[in-house]
Amino acid sequence: MTAPRTRQGGLAAVELALLLPILCILLFGVIDFFRALQANIIMTNIGREGANLVSRGSTGVETGSQDIIYALMATAPPLNVNQQGMIYITRVMGVAGATSTSATTSVVTDQYRWDDTVRKLGVNKSGYVPVSRVYNGCTGWSNGACTSLSGSKPAVATMSGKLRDGEVITVVETFYKYDMMLTNFSIAGLSLPTLGPDLYSMTIF
Repeated sequence: MTAPRTRQGGLAAVELALLLPILCILLFGVIDFFRALQANIIMTNIGREGANLVSRGSTGVETGSQDIIYALMATAPPLNVNQQGMIYITRVMGVAGATSTSATTSVVTDQYRWDDTVRKLGVNKSGYVPVSRVYNGCTGWSNGACTSLSGSKPAVATMSGKLRDGEVITVVETFYKYDMMLTNFSIAGLSLPTLGPDLYSMTIF
């Protein structure tokens, strides 16, 4: 009478052994998804608060960009932003077209990134320098400020044709280098989706 039960127990063990890798993949996929979602929410909130601070705060971005970014990044735990985070602050202005009926052109007036030489944070510590998607043509940096914008103001696609002449907006971009728990892992044709490596958020204020 014990033989059927033994066979059933053996079959259950074999089924579990076959299904366990698939269940593990699903489990890690769910965990990675929610970790990425949490990181993206945190960085999006930082971007929103940063745009608000630059636009309405008492600290001028020209002299206090690193203080603003430092205050924002201090709210980022549990994320490891000191090694895997970056912020760009770009101000964009509308410039009237050649005729009174033509749309305005968006130009970059100034740009800043996390490059805190005093606290040795940002680029100085992490070396993580993702490319800004608003303006990636800066050829020189000093204390976190783009120094190649002192002459001509380059045109960008952000809000082009939608700003009034002389209207200035602040664009805050947040990046986070997301590390998945399992990468390039597959079994029986199943693999985890790729998340990152650069999580990105843009806020316009």
